[in-house]
Amino acid sequence: MADLTDILGNAWQPPSQPHVDAPEIQLRDAIAAAGLVPPQEVVLDGKIHRFNSGTKGAGGHGDKPGWYIAFSDGIPAGRFGCWRSGIESTWRADIGRKFSHTEEMAHVRRMGEAKALRDAEAARKHEIAANTVETIWVECGPASPDHPYLKAKGVQANGARVTGDGRLVVPLFDQAGDLSSLQYIAADGGKLYHAGAQTGGRFWQIGTLDEPGTLYVAEGFATAATIHESTRRPCIVAYSASNLVPVTGILRELRGAAQDIVVVADNDASGVGQRYAEQASAKFGARMVLIPDPGDANDWVQSGHDLAALLSPPNDDWLIKGIDFRSQPAPISWLVKRGLQDQALIMVHGPSGGGKTFVVLDWCLRMSASVPDWSGLKVRPGTVVYLAGEGHHGLRGRVAAWKVHNEAGPLSMWLSRDGCDLNTPAGYMRVVDNVRALPKRPSLIVVDTLHRFLLGDENSAQDAKTMLDACAALMSEFGCSVLLVHHTGVSDEAQHRARGSSAWRGALDIEISIVPGKDGSPMQIVQRKSKDAELAEPVYAELQSVTIPGWLDEDGQPVTSAVVSLTDAPQKPKKESKVDGLRKQFEAAWWASGAEEHSGLPYVSRSALRSKLVADGCTEATADKKMRPGSADQLIGALLIAEIISPSGNGWVVSNKVHASALMMERNQR
Repeated sequence: MADLTDILGNAWQPPSQPHVDAPEIQLRDAIAAAGLVPPQEVVLDGKIHRFNSGTKGAGGHGDKPGWYIAFSDGIPAGRFGCWRSGIESTWRADIGRKFSHTEEMAHVRRMGEAKALRDAEAARKHEIAANTVETIWVECGPASPDHPYLKAKGVQANGARVTGDGRLVVPLFDQAGDLSSLQYIAADGGKLYHAGAQTGGRFWQIGTLDEPGTLYVAEGFATAATIHESTRRPCIVAYSASNLVPVTGILRELRGAAQDIVVVADNDASGVGQRYAEQASAKFGARMVLIPDPGDANDWVQSGHDLAALLSPPNDDWLIKGIDFRSQPAPISWLVKRGLQDQALIMVHGPSGGGKTFVVLDWCLRMSASVPDWSGLKVRPGTVVYLAGEGHHGLRGRVAAWKVHNEAGPLSMWLSRDGCDLNTPAGYMRVVDNVRALPKRPSLIVVDTLHRFLLGDENSAQDAKTMLDACAALMSEFGCSVLLVHHTGVSDEAQHRARGSSAWRGALDIEISIVPGKDGSPMQIVQRKSKDAELAEPVYAELQSVTIPGWLDEDGQPVTSAVVSLTDAPQKPKKESKVDGLRKQFEAAWWASGAEEHSGLPYVSRSALRSKLVADGCTEATADKKMRPGSADQLIGALLIAEIISPSGNGWVVSNKVHASALMMERNQR
């Protein structure tokens, strides 16, 4: 066997194994990376462990809002979170190599089993705890206004009770009004839930809903008590940021669509409170108020601010006097004049491979590169966020080709690495969080294609609504337009409309169709809906090949892509007139008779024309009729009136110089 030293050029060494920390250390690091203070020691025994996560509102040693459950058998893995901040995450240890397919399947199965076991254990503990907290709540006495926690927060007891050891007690009820858990609040503000009791979807109402009006929702007891005392309206205690969403949903179900619900969000450094409040607002039609300064509503009041004024509904002047319609409204603001409206929902649709992405990309690149016009129409410079669900390799080439073709400089444009389910809370927040982090707010967000970002069925009106709601939320959040790229139907009849539910078109401000050309003709860009302006004229375009300098394929050949090139409308073929048809009939007789000439002009005798007409199927009587000079609708009469022929001898010559010259030239070339 050959010496490996000779083959490799140096002494062979076995590959080094990467250093991997112990699973316990990895779990602590994962908890810290999530923004929580990890426990000093973790145990991978499959049991739930609590710890002080260091989150806002954390009290003494007994306050343990953080939790984890981890397993050491097989692949070390588990879950962790914090009920106060709403954080929850899965964790799996790095074992220094990729997992095999079998290991991946085993891991998924193991985590599913663990969740089932955990859920069953939790249900058992919930039942035991519910019986216990009922007894404790009954035995607790009313809390005194002098309780240290109440005095520190500057609020009344509002129905809270106190334990024998002096801790404040507040209840958590389910939707049916049954007591599920208790929260114990120490004098120093440390909070604990009753061990094993259920808290998700549980809440407490401070104040009575005895007359129509606003119903407030807040995270903590002191915050809710402050809101109630400032507004004299009832306020719901949700107890945690993550619980704002299910609790708001329960209230909407119980109180109906007409109930005015306001979610008051804590302004915490992590942004967790605001994020969950926004989700509750968007999902259940509640108004959201964010405390302007860091802290919660109680902090705002204790700083001397007017909370009632902050929470009052804004005067939006919803109803407009008819007389005001005499004045001109503000002019329509355009991203691309007459094409893409500012702060609008836009859809561009066309068949697969029809060029719709090329057209949309051309608009985006012109905006982001500050190219001032498109088809002679003004383009407003702006930042573009392009959410690409597929074709990322091709998009790189298209962008590069466009920059070369247009000699463009830097682009204020951002493209996503992949797609996500935009109409889900997780997908929506992924987009929002990434866009918020950009140096500039976008003027346009493109979703290409709709199918790649929609969880559900595009034919479902309900699924369409969730996506449209997400788009509306993006427009409101960033003050931008949202453009959806979508496919048309398969049938010929459906080629000019978007695929799926009619709800899509009903919600659009601008609808544009990309119609591919036939037989080499250019594609057509057709505006089919413009809610606030007249429809724009169609624009025609072609795809032009561009070689990208410096790009080579695997065979070393230059890489090419395509760009949109605007062009003129194709010329419609002229419809042949009746006179043109008769002229051609006369010329055919000239060729058949031997292409005679008289005085340098093409000449056809009466007999030659009559023979040709009979040979073409006319009867002798019909042939004679066609040769009557006085019949304006017949062959000879029409040509005489049009001054194409003139009488000559016993026949006629082509007297029109253009036609005569063309015929004689063709005869001489034969």
